[in-house]
Amino acid sequence: MKSKRLVFRDVEWWIVTFVFLIIVLTNIVVAMSSRTYPMEKFFGIVVFPIVIYIGYYVMHLVIIPKYLKDKNTFELILYSLLTIVITGGLSGACAGVNDVDAERFFRFYFSLILLYAVYQVIANLLKRMFLPPMFKDFQLYNGTRLFMIFLFISLFLFVSQLFVNEAVLIIFLMIVPGITFFILYNYFLLYRNKLAGNLTAYRGFLWGLMTVIFIVFVIISAESNVPEIMLLGLGMIALLIFVVFPISNLIFAKYEDYVGKIDTLSVQVNQSSANLSFLRSQINPHFLFNALNTLYGAALMENAEKTSDGIQKLGDMMRFMLHENQMDKIPLTREIDYLKNYLDLQMLRFKNETNLDVEIKLSDEICEGNISPMLLIPYVENAFKHGISTKSKSWIKINLRCLQGSVHLDVVNSIHPKKQTEDPRDESGIGLENVKSRLAHFYPQKHNLTIVANDSEHFVHLSVQLS
Repeated sequence: MKSKRLVFRDVEWWIVTFVFLIIVLTNIVVAMSSRTYPMEKFFGIVVFPIVIYIGYYVMHLVIIPKYLKDKNTFELILYSLLTIVITGGLSGACAGVNDVDAERFFRFYFSLILLYAVYQVIANLLKRMFLPPMFKDFQLYNGTRLFMIFLFISLFLFVSQLFVNEAVLIIFLMIVPGITFFILYNYFLLYRNKLAGNLTAYRGFLWGLMTVIFIVFVIISAESNVPEIMLLGLGMIALLIFVVFPISNLIFAKYEDYVGKIDTLSVQVNQSSANLSFLRSQINPHFLFNALNTLYGAALMENAEKTSDGIQKLGDMMRFMLHENQMDKIPLTREIDYLKNYLDLQMLRFKNETNLDVEIKLSDEICEGNISPMLLIPYVENAFKHGISTKSKSWIKINLRCLQGSVHLDVVNSIHPKKQTEDPRDESGIGLENVKSRLAHFYPQKHNLTIVANDSEHFVHLSVQLS
């Protein structure tokens, strides 16, 4: 399943909210632990970050979304200036209570404004650089934006030392990145290896990490001549083994179960949509069958063998679409029969095309096993739909092979400029994206789909393990 674009306005808000919550709680604890801390300074150090946070909230979740909706530049400038002036006045009063001189406050406040403006500019640049059509997937974009958020939060903490305690810097610049590293290490090197049954690799990465941590703390203890640091290293190892890794494993398992359910539902919805689209396109199946039978009989009476043969093949294809296409699995031979009927009809249609070269190789061996229906035909349909031009040289090469427990399909076709009236999403009868999702659902780790295209040729290789 492809990654989705994160809603970064919400992500930014939640992260900033968490950071300011930690700042306020830390300031309260530090102020209350000092009995000599004046009440007015206590009020200032707590209200100061709250005022800045409210200004951020109004700007980030009210003014900018309103501008993106209305595109009213005058309102954006007016409301932004009002927010900056009001927030600056209130936060300046808090700074004054804490004996911060005006010059230092103004440097701090305008540094925050500049930092926020630079962040917005870079965020817009990243959208243009990493979002479609530049990249089809969102992984690079999501990862880059998350790293940028961490970087700017770090810069904000350095700039905001007027009300940010050193403990907050340690939490976000050391503890949070450390925990993030260990969680990612666990997922990619421990959890996934254990899930795949690679216990040797799992044990190697686990005890390798523990050994490195222990050696680092031994070196630090020896350099500083403080033996207690070794106990801190052992405590960290125990925390990872008994707390961080087990909890993160539970989260990973819940997430993968959630993704699996979404994948299953997506396949079911896609299949239902495909079936519904097909049913909508029908004109009373019984009427069509009766009409085809009548035409078939008339063609036989007129000795039109090719016409009768084509009608019979079309009837077989319709019967397949109405009945066997609704099943989860069908014999592979029936899927290949449908493919043969389709190819025969296409050859009747294009037999007089002098610019078209069609090469078809279908396995003569008996193909055993069952397969999910309509996995092979869409790529052949796509070749005939987009690979043929009446004005220039065209070619289609199809090779279907059955091996023990697997089926392999290669389709190569020429490429021609698309018609202006052609819908780019209409690539095949049931949609190539739908076929990809069904392959991922019914044959996870048991299929190989390779699609390569250049300016003149389109190549598809599909292999499916049936057992």
